[in-house]
Amino acid sequence: MSAPTVEKTSGGTRAGAFGNATGLSCRECGHLVELGPHYACPECFGPLEIAYDFPEVTREQIEAGPANIWRYKALLPVPDDIEQSPNMEPGFTRLLRAKNLGRELGIDNLWVKDDSTNPTNSFKDRVVACALSAAVEFKAKVFACPSTGNLANAVAAAGARAGIKTVVFIPSNLEKPKQINSAVYTDSLVAVKGNYDDVNKLASEIAGEEEGWAFVNVNVRPYYAEGSKTLGYEIAEQLGWRLPDQLVIPVASGSQLTKVHKAFRELIKLGLVEDKPYKVYGAQAEGCSPVSAAYKAGVDAIRPVKPDTIAKSLAIGNPADGIYVLDICRETGGGVEDVTDDQVRDAIVLLARTEGIFTETAGGTTVGVLKKLVESGQLDTSLETVVINTGHGLKTLDAIADRVGPTATIDPSYAAFAATGIA
Repeated sequence: MSAPTVEKTSGGTRAGAFGNATGLSCRECGHLVELGPHYACPECFGPLEIAYDFPEVTREQIEAGPANIWRYKALLPVPDDIEQSPNMEPGFTRLLRAKNLGRELGIDNLWVKDDSTNPTNSFKDRVVACALSAAVEFKAKVFACPSTGNLANAVAAAGARAGIKTVVFIPSNLEKPKQINSAVYTDSLVAVKGNYDDVNKLASEIAGEEEGWAFVNVNVRPYYAEGSKTLGYEIAEQLGWRLPDQLVIPVASGSQLTKVHKAFRELIKLGLVEDKPYKVYGAQAEGCSPVSAAYKAGVDAIRPVKPDTIAKSLAIGNPADGIYVLDICRETGGGVEDVTDDQVRDAIVLLARTEGIFTETAGGTTVGVLKKLVESGQLDTSLETVVINTGHGLKTLDAIADRVGPTATIDPSYAAFAATGIA
Protein backbone atom coordinates (compact mmCIF):
# COMPACT_ATOMS: atom_id res chain seq x y z
CA MET A 1 0.00 0.00 0.00
CA SER A 2 1.55 3.27 -1.08
CA ALA A 3 0.99 6.63 0.54
CA PRO A 4 -1.55 8.93 -1.15
CA THR A 5 0.10 11.61 -3.26
CA VAL A 6 -0.78 14.93 -4.83
CA GLU A 7 0.00 15.97 -8.39
CA LYS A 8 3.62 16.81 -9.19
CA THR A 9 4.94 18.85 -12.07
CA SER A 10 6.52 16.95 -14.92
CA GLY A 11 9.93 18.32 -14.02
CA GLY A 12 9.53 17.78 -10.28
CA THR A 13 9.85 20.51 -7.68
CA ARG A 14 12.12 23.46 -8.27
CA ALA A 15 15.66 23.46 -6.95
CA GLY A 16 15.84 24.64 -3.36
CA ALA A 17 12.09 24.29 -2.91
CA PHE A 18 12.61 22.71 0.50
CA GLY A 19 15.60 24.69 1.68
CA ASN A 20 18.13 22.57 3.56
CA ALA A 21 15.88 19.51 3.71
CA THR A 22 17.53 16.47 2.09
CA GLY A 23 14.83 13.82 2.26
CA LEU A 24 12.28 12.01 4.37
CA SER A 25 13.51 9.66 7.07
CA CYS A 26 11.47 6.91 8.71
CA ARG A 27 11.25 7.40 12.47
CA GLU A 28 11.06 3.63 12.97
CA CYS A 29 13.56 1.99 10.61
CA GLY A 30 15.58 4.96 9.33
CA HIS A 31 14.78 4.26 5.68
CA LEU A 32 15.29 7.34 3.49
CA VAL A 33 12.73 8.51 0.95
CA GLU A 34 13.14 11.34 -1.55
CA LEU A 35 11.34 14.57 -0.80
CA GLY A 36 7.77 14.36 -1.99
CA PRO A 37 4.16 14.22 -0.81
CA HIS A 38 4.67 11.06 1.26
CA TYR A 39 4.06 10.33 4.93
CA ALA A 40 4.42 6.54 5.34
CA CYS A 41 7.64 4.55 5.00
CA PRO A 42 7.44 2.11 2.03
CA GLU A 43 9.51 -0.41 4.01
CA CYS A 44 7.77 -0.58 7.39
CA PHE A 45 4.86 1.92 7.10
CA GLY A 46 6.37 3.98 9.93
CA PRO A 47 5.95 7.77 9.96
CA LEU A 48 8.28 9.90 7.87
CA GLU A 49 9.90 13.13 9.01
CA ILE A 50 12.15 15.70 7.39
CA ALA A 51 15.91 15.12 7.33
CA TYR A 52 18.29 18.05 6.87
CA ASP A 53 21.83 19.05 6.08
CA PHE A 54 21.99 22.28 8.03
CA PRO A 55 24.56 24.95 7.14
CA GLU A 56 26.23 27.01 9.83
CA VAL A 57 23.53 29.21 11.36
CA THR A 58 24.26 32.03 13.79
CA ARG A 59 22.10 33.81 16.35
CA GLU A 60 22.77 37.07 14.54
CA GLN A 61 21.43 35.69 11.25
CA ILE A 62 18.23 34.55 12.93
CA GLU A 63 17.76 37.79 14.87
CA ALA A 64 18.11 39.78 11.63
CA GLY A 65 15.16 37.91 10.12
CA PRO A 66 11.49 38.90 10.07
CA ALA A 67 9.40 38.86 13.26
CA ASN A 68 7.64 35.63 12.32
CA ILE A 69 8.55 31.95 11.83
CA TRP A 70 10.50 32.68 8.65
CA ARG A 71 13.40 33.99 10.77
CA TYR A 72 14.07 30.23 11.17
CA LYS A 73 13.65 29.36 7.49
CA ALA A 74 17.14 27.81 7.33
CA LEU A 75 15.87 25.17 9.78
CA LEU A 76 12.56 24.48 7.98
CA PRO A 77 11.59 22.65 4.74
CA VAL A 78 10.81 25.88 2.88
CA PRO A 79 12.52 27.84 0.08
CA ASP A 80 14.87 30.70 0.83
CA ASP A 81 12.41 33.19 -0.69
CA ILE A 82 9.47 31.99 1.43
CA GLU A 83 8.76 35.51 2.71
CA GLN A 84 7.79 36.56 -0.81
CA SER A 85 4.88 34.12 -1.07
CA PRO A 86 1.41 35.08 0.20
CA ASN A 87 1.10 33.65 3.70
CA MET A 88 -0.23 34.53 7.13
CA GLU A 89 3.24 35.31 8.58
CA PRO A 90 2.61 33.55 11.90
CA GLY A 91 4.88 33.24 14.88
CA PHE A 92 7.21 35.17 17.14
CA THR A 93 4.38 35.43 19.63
CA ARG A 94 4.92 36.77 23.12
CA LEU A 95 6.62 34.90 25.95
CA LEU A 96 5.16 36.39 29.13
CA ARG A 97 6.62 36.24 32.61
CA ALA A 98 3.71 34.86 34.65
CA LYS A 99 4.51 36.23 38.10
CA ASN A 100 0.93 36.27 39.35
CA LEU A 101 0.14 32.72 38.24
CA GLY A 102 3.50 31.59 39.54
CA ARG A 103 2.78 33.15 42.91
CA GLU A 104 -0.64 31.47 42.99
CA LEU A 105 0.84 28.05 42.21
CA GLY A 106 4.08 28.47 44.13
CA ILE A 107 6.37 28.40 41.08
CA ASP A 108 9.36 30.72 41.39
CA ASN A 109 10.00 31.35 37.68
CA LEU A 110 7.07 30.76 35.34
CA TRP A 111 6.51 31.80 31.72
CA VAL A 112 3.55 31.49 29.37
CA LYS A 113 4.26 31.11 25.65
CA ASP A 114 1.07 32.70 24.32
CA ASP A 115 0.27 31.50 20.81
CA SER A 116 -3.28 32.85 20.93
CA THR A 117 -2.00 35.99 19.16
CA ASN A 118 -1.30 34.22 15.86
CA PRO A 119 -3.36 35.32 12.82
CA THR A 120 -6.24 32.88 13.46
CA ASN A 121 -5.60 32.84 17.20
CA SER A 122 -3.90 29.47 17.57
CA PHE A 123 -0.52 27.80 17.08
CA LYS A 124 -1.91 25.95 14.04
CA ASP A 125 -0.98 28.92 11.85
CA ARG A 126 2.65 27.82 12.24
CA VAL A 127 2.22 24.29 10.94
CA VAL A 128 -0.17 25.34 8.20
CA ALA A 129 2.34 27.87 6.84
CA CYS A 130 4.89 25.09 6.32
CA ALA A 131 2.28 22.73 4.88
CA LEU A 132 1.07 25.39 2.46
CA SER A 133 4.59 25.95 1.16
CA ALA A 134 4.88 22.22 0.40
CA ALA A 135 1.42 22.07 -1.18
CA VAL A 136 2.32 24.93 -3.52
CA GLU A 137 5.55 23.18 -4.56
CA PHE A 138 3.61 19.98 -5.27
CA LYS A 139 1.14 21.94 -7.42
CA ALA A 140 -1.82 20.88 -5.29
CA LYS A 141 -5.23 21.92 -6.55
CA VAL A 142 -6.95 21.67 -3.17
CA PHE A 143 -5.63 22.54 0.30
CA ALA A 144 -7.47 20.49 2.92
CA CYS A 145 -7.51 19.02 6.42
CA PRO A 146 -9.41 17.00 8.98
CA SER A 147 -9.55 19.07 12.15
CA THR A 148 -10.77 19.49 15.71
CA GLY A 149 -11.23 23.20 14.97
CA ASN A 150 -8.11 25.32 15.19
CA LEU A 151 -6.47 23.63 12.22
CA ALA A 152 -9.60 24.13 10.13
CA ASN A 153 -9.50 27.86 10.93
CA ALA A 154 -5.83 28.11 9.98
CA VAL A 155 -6.12 26.08 6.76
CA ALA A 156 -9.18 27.99 5.55
CA ALA A 157 -7.55 31.36 6.21
CA ALA A 158 -4.17 30.43 4.74
CA GLY A 159 -5.79 28.99 1.62
CA ALA A 160 -7.80 32.16 1.13
CA ARG A 161 -4.67 34.29 1.48
CA ALA A 162 -2.76 32.11 -1.00
CA GLY A 163 -5.64 31.94 -3.49
CA ILE A 164 -5.97 28.15 -3.40
CA LYS A 165 -9.23 26.21 -2.97
CA THR A 166 -9.65 24.95 0.59
CA VAL A 167 -11.84 22.17 1.95
CA VAL A 168 -11.92 21.48 5.69
CA PHE A 169 -13.53 18.57 7.52
CA ILE A 170 -14.65 18.82 11.15
CA PRO A 171 -16.66 16.76 13.65
CA SER A 172 -20.28 17.88 13.48
CA ASN A 173 -20.36 18.59 17.25
CA LEU A 174 -17.47 21.07 17.09
CA GLU A 175 -17.81 24.30 19.07
CA LYS A 176 -19.88 26.82 17.10
CA PRO A 177 -17.28 29.64 17.21
CA LYS A 178 -14.70 27.37 15.58
CA GLN A 179 -17.18 26.40 12.87
CA ILE A 180 -17.87 30.05 12.13
CA ASN A 181 -14.14 30.86 12.19
CA SER A 182 -13.63 28.35 9.38
CA ALA A 183 -16.78 29.01 7.35
CA VAL A 184 -16.01 32.72 7.08
CA TYR A 185 -12.86 31.87 5.05
CA THR A 186 -14.18 29.02 2.89
CA ASP A 187 -17.43 27.86 1.34
CA SER A 188 -16.31 24.23 1.67
CA LEU A 189 -16.68 23.38 5.36
CA VAL A 190 -17.78 19.76 5.75
CA ALA A 191 -19.20 18.62 9.10
CA VAL A 192 -18.84 14.85 9.60
CA LYS A 193 -21.04 12.84 11.94
CA GLY A 194 -18.50 11.33 14.32
CA ASN A 195 -15.40 12.24 16.32
CA TYR A 196 -12.03 13.44 15.05
CA ASP A 197 -10.75 9.92 14.41
CA ASP A 198 -13.73 9.33 12.11
CA VAL A 199 -13.00 12.59 10.31
CA ASN A 200 -9.32 11.72 9.96
CA LYS A 201 -10.15 8.30 8.52
CA LEU A 202 -12.40 9.90 5.92
CA ALA A 203 -9.68 12.41 5.00
CA SER A 204 -7.18 9.58 4.47
CA GLU A 205 -9.64 7.83 2.17
CA ILE A 206 -10.22 11.00 0.15
CA ALA A 207 -6.47 11.61 -0.10
CA GLY A 208 -6.08 8.15 -1.61
CA GLU A 209 -8.86 8.66 -4.15
CA GLU A 210 -8.65 12.31 -5.22
CA GLU A 211 -5.77 13.62 -7.33
CA GLY A 212 -4.22 16.95 -6.44
CA TRP A 213 -5.45 17.20 -2.84
CA ALA A 214 -2.92 18.26 -0.20
CA PHE A 215 -4.20 17.25 3.23
CA VAL A 216 -1.94 19.13 5.60
CA ASN A 217 -1.92 16.47 8.32
CA VAL A 218 -2.11 13.44 6.02
CA ASN A 219 -0.08 13.39 2.79
CA VAL A 220 2.01 16.50 3.54
CA ARG A 221 2.21 15.80 7.28
CA PRO A 222 6.05 15.67 7.48
CA TYR A 223 6.27 19.29 6.25
CA TYR A 224 3.29 20.42 8.32
CA ALA A 225 4.69 18.98 11.55
CA GLU A 226 7.96 20.89 11.22
CA GLY A 227 6.12 24.15 11.85
CA SER A 228 5.76 23.21 15.52
CA LYS A 229 9.54 23.37 15.89
CA THR A 230 9.30 27.15 15.70
CA LEU A 231 7.65 27.19 19.14
CA GLY A 232 10.80 25.64 20.57
CA TYR A 233 13.09 27.97 18.63
CA GLU A 234 11.19 31.03 19.86
CA ILE A 235 11.11 29.94 23.48
CA ALA A 236 14.88 29.49 23.46
CA GLU A 237 15.54 32.78 21.66
CA GLN A 238 13.15 34.76 23.84
CA LEU A 239 14.79 33.37 26.98
CA GLY A 240 18.09 34.82 25.76
CA TRP A 241 19.22 31.76 23.79
CA ARG A 242 18.87 29.22 26.54
CA LEU A 243 16.56 26.31 27.29
CA PRO A 244 14.07 26.29 30.17
CA ASP A 245 14.28 23.65 32.88
CA GLN A 246 10.70 22.39 32.46
CA LEU A 247 7.93 22.63 29.87
CA VAL A 248 4.25 21.69 30.01
CA ILE A 249 2.78 21.09 26.55
CA PRO A 250 -0.75 20.01 25.52
CA VAL A 251 -1.06 16.65 23.78
CA ALA A 252 -3.58 15.94 21.02
CA SER A 253 -1.78 14.00 18.25
CA GLY A 254 1.43 14.57 20.22
CA SER A 255 3.22 16.20 17.30
CA GLN A 256 3.69 19.59 18.96
CA LEU A 257 5.48 18.11 21.97
CA THR A 258 7.78 15.93 19.87
CA LYS A 259 8.69 18.83 17.57
CA VAL A 260 9.47 21.26 20.39
CA HIS A 261 11.85 18.62 21.73
CA LYS A 262 13.32 18.19 18.22
CA ALA A 263 13.82 21.96 18.00
CA PHE A 264 15.78 21.98 21.25
CA ARG A 265 18.01 19.13 20.06
CA GLU A 266 18.67 20.97 16.78
CA LEU A 267 19.57 24.21 18.57
CA ILE A 268 22.01 22.30 20.76
CA LYS A 269 23.57 20.52 17.76
CA LEU A 270 24.00 23.83 15.92
CA GLY A 271 25.65 25.43 18.96
CA LEU A 272 22.93 28.06 19.27
CA VAL A 273 22.13 27.11 22.88
CA GLU A 274 24.06 25.37 25.61
CA ASP A 275 23.24 21.71 26.17
CA LYS A 276 21.45 21.14 29.47
CA PRO A 277 18.87 18.76 30.95
CA TYR A 278 15.22 19.76 30.72
CA LYS A 279 11.98 17.98 31.57
CA VAL A 280 8.99 17.73 29.24
CA TYR A 281 5.47 17.15 30.56
CA GLY A 282 2.45 16.33 28.42
CA ALA A 283 -1.07 17.53 29.29
CA GLN A 284 -4.32 15.78 28.40
CA ALA A 285 -7.98 16.03 29.36
CA GLU A 286 -9.25 13.06 31.37
CA GLY A 287 -12.00 12.42 28.82
CA CYS A 288 -9.39 11.79 26.12
CA SER A 289 -6.16 10.72 27.80
CA PRO A 290 -4.74 7.64 26.07
CA VAL A 291 -1.15 8.87 26.37
CA SER A 292 -1.52 9.77 30.04
CA ALA A 293 -3.09 6.37 30.71
CA ALA A 294 -0.20 4.57 29.02
CA TYR A 295 2.35 6.65 30.91
CA LYS A 296 0.74 5.93 34.27
CA ALA A 297 0.45 2.22 33.45
CA GLY A 298 4.11 2.09 32.49
CA VAL A 299 3.39 0.64 29.05
CA ASP A 300 4.52 1.64 25.56
CA ALA A 301 1.34 0.85 23.61
CA ILE A 302 -1.33 3.53 23.29
CA ARG A 303 -4.85 2.13 23.60
CA PRO A 304 -7.26 4.24 21.49
CA VAL A 305 -10.22 5.79 23.32
CA LYS A 306 -13.49 7.43 22.36
CA PRO A 307 -13.17 11.14 23.30
CA ASP A 308 -15.59 12.62 25.82
CA THR A 309 -14.30 16.01 26.93
CA ILE A 310 -14.93 19.72 26.53
CA ALA A 311 -11.31 20.05 25.34
CA LYS A 312 -12.26 19.22 21.76
CA SER A 313 -9.04 20.56 20.26
CA LEU A 314 -7.22 17.80 22.20
CA ALA A 315 -9.86 15.14 21.51
CA ILE A 316 -7.82 12.73 19.40
CA GLY A 317 -8.49 9.23 20.68
CA ASN A 318 -5.76 7.57 18.62
CA PRO A 319 -2.81 10.02 18.68
CA ALA A 320 -0.33 9.46 15.86
CA ASP A 321 2.70 10.57 17.89
CA GLY A 322 1.58 9.19 21.25
CA ILE A 323 4.37 6.63 21.56
CA TYR A 324 6.98 9.28 20.82
CA VAL A 325 5.49 11.54 23.51
CA LEU A 326 5.95 8.70 25.99
CA ASP A 327 9.57 8.25 24.90
CA ILE A 328 10.42 11.95 25.28
CA CYS A 329 8.65 12.48 28.60
CA ARG A 330 10.32 9.41 30.09
CA GLU A 331 13.71 10.19 28.59
CA THR A 332 13.73 13.76 29.94
CA GLY A 333 12.42 12.81 33.38
CA GLY A 334 9.08 14.53 32.83
CA GLY A 335 5.69 12.85 32.59
CA VAL A 336 2.15 12.92 31.23
CA GLU A 337 -0.84 13.94 33.35
CA ASP A 338 -4.55 14.63 32.81
CA VAL A 339 -7.28 16.74 34.39
CA THR A 340 -11.08 16.67 34.54
CA ASP A 341 -13.32 19.01 32.56
CA ASP A 342 -14.10 20.94 35.74
CA GLN A 343 -10.38 21.40 36.36
CA VAL A 344 -10.03 22.62 32.77
CA ARG A 345 -12.73 25.24 33.38
CA ASP A 346 -11.17 26.31 36.66
CA ALA A 347 -7.77 26.70 35.00
CA ILE A 348 -9.18 28.87 32.22
CA VAL A 349 -10.52 31.28 34.81
CA LEU A 350 -7.32 31.06 36.88
CA LEU A 351 -5.09 32.05 33.95
CA ALA A 352 -7.42 34.87 32.95
CA ARG A 353 -7.64 36.34 36.45
CA THR A 354 -3.92 36.09 37.22
CA GLU A 355 -2.31 36.97 33.88
CA GLY A 356 -5.03 38.51 31.71
CA ILE A 357 -4.76 35.69 29.19
CA PHE A 358 -8.02 34.15 27.99
CA THR A 359 -7.23 30.63 26.85
CA GLU A 360 -9.36 28.00 25.17
CA THR A 361 -9.96 24.54 26.66
CA ALA A 362 -6.58 23.21 25.45
CA GLY A 363 -4.82 25.94 27.42
CA GLY A 364 -7.10 25.24 30.38
CA THR A 365 -5.99 21.63 30.19
CA THR A 366 -2.32 22.63 30.16
CA VAL A 367 -2.60 25.09 33.06
CA GLY A 368 -4.76 22.60 34.94
CA VAL A 369 -2.09 19.93 34.52
CA LEU A 370 0.58 22.42 35.59
CA LYS A 371 -1.36 23.01 38.81
CA LYS A 372 -1.84 19.27 39.35
CA LEU A 373 1.86 18.58 38.77
CA VAL A 374 2.73 21.14 41.45
CA GLU A 375 0.22 19.78 43.93
CA SER A 376 1.39 16.20 43.42
CA GLY A 377 5.06 17.13 43.73
CA GLN A 378 5.91 15.95 40.22
CA LEU A 379 7.12 19.38 39.11
CA ASP A 380 10.03 21.20 40.78
CA THR A 381 8.68 24.65 41.66
CA SER A 382 12.19 26.08 42.03
CA LEU A 383 13.03 25.53 38.35
CA GLU A 384 12.31 27.80 35.40
CA THR A 385 9.10 26.54 33.78
CA VAL A 386 7.33 27.32 30.49
CA VAL A 387 3.70 26.45 29.81
CA ILE A 388 2.31 26.73 26.26
CA ASN A 389 -1.04 28.36 25.54
CA THR A 390 -2.09 27.20 22.10
CA GLY A 391 -5.32 29.10 21.44
CA HIS A 392 -7.71 31.91 22.34
CA GLY A 393 -10.65 31.51 24.70
CA LEU A 394 -13.09 33.24 22.37
CA LYS A 395 -13.13 29.96 20.43
CA THR A 396 -14.56 27.96 23.33
CA LEU A 397 -16.88 30.36 25.15
CA ASP A 398 -19.43 27.64 25.93
CA ALA A 399 -16.92 25.91 28.20
CA ILE A 400 -17.14 28.64 30.84
CA ALA A 401 -20.44 30.31 29.99
CA ASP A 402 -21.98 29.12 33.25
CA ARG A 403 -18.88 29.95 35.30
CA VAL A 404 -18.62 33.68 34.69
CA GLY A 405 -21.01 36.58 34.22
CA PRO A 406 -22.32 39.70 35.94
CA THR A 407 -21.48 39.80 39.66
CA ALA A 408 -24.72 41.70 40.25
CA THR A 409 -27.60 43.26 38.33
CA ILE A 410 -28.58 46.55 39.94
CA ASP A 411 -30.61 49.71 39.53
CA PRO A 412 -28.64 52.76 38.29
CA SER A 413 -28.08 54.29 41.74
CA TYR A 414 -25.20 54.57 44.15
CA ALA A 415 -27.26 53.00 46.89
CA ALA A 416 -27.84 49.94 44.76
CA PHE A 417 -24.12 49.71 43.98
CA ALA A 418 -23.14 50.12 47.63
CA ALA A 419 -25.46 47.27 48.54
CA THR A 420 -23.43 44.84 46.39
CA GLY A 421 -20.44 45.09 48.74
CA ILE A 422 -18.04 45.39 45.78
CA ALA A 423 -16.55 48.72 46.88
